[in-house]
Amino acid sequence: MIPDATTEALRMLISGDPALWEIIMISLTVSGRALLFCLPPGIALAFLLSYLEFPGRRLVVVMFQTLMSIPAVVVGLTVYLLLARQGLFGDLKLLFTQTAMVIGQMLLSFPIIVALGYSAFQAAGRRGWETARTLGASRLRAFFKLLHEVRFGLFVAFAAAFGRIISEVGVSMMVGGNILGYTRNIPTAIALESSKGEFAQGIALGIVLMLIALALNLLLHFSQGREPVVV
Repeated sequence: MIPDATTEALRMLISGDPALWEIIMISLTVSGRALLFCLPPGIALAFLLSYLEFPGRRLVVVMFQTLMSIPAVVVGLTVYLLLARQGLFGDLKLLFTQTAMVIGQMLLSFPIIVALGYSAFQAAGRRGWETARTLGASRLRAFFKLLHEVRFGLFVAFAAAFGRIISEVGVSMMVGGNILGYTRNIPTAIALESSKGEFAQGIALGIVLMLIALALNLLLHFSQGREPVVV
């Protein structure tokens, strides 16, 4: 049965099965939007936590480091309760929409970006920032110079966040509803097809997830050259 299902999975991928690729595109679109919204504020907050001294800074850092490992189902339950009809934001009618999925995935990815971004900035030290400022660069220009220096560490943060949300099930299932053609993404489709005993589509989508992970790691490897990754 498994060899037959694997053969069918490969056929679906190669032939461009519309239902399969619709699920893939929903996953990429939702997760891409979540990261697009999280990256700028996440990197900015990581920078501020690294270079500004204020009371409670260490506590904030520890909080984000702790939230990195929060279970997806807990985030899903929280968003569900907030967006449900009787919830605080129930009037917005966002439950079981892609927007709800984006919100849930943002809550999952934001702590990862902040915590790993903070580690990247800390590892770089203050030398780059202070040197740029001494040479007369504006704060904004010095900031972008520093971003260039820690780019590999920030890419690690991006890859870790993307890997977390593209494969999570809890948030997508609870607030997306697994609606065919609208909120059914790769992990929820795998869970559904496997529960029905139909493994071909699940195997095909699993192959896609592995290829995405491989592509991210290859991109990181070839982009860093011989320089060490700052994490």
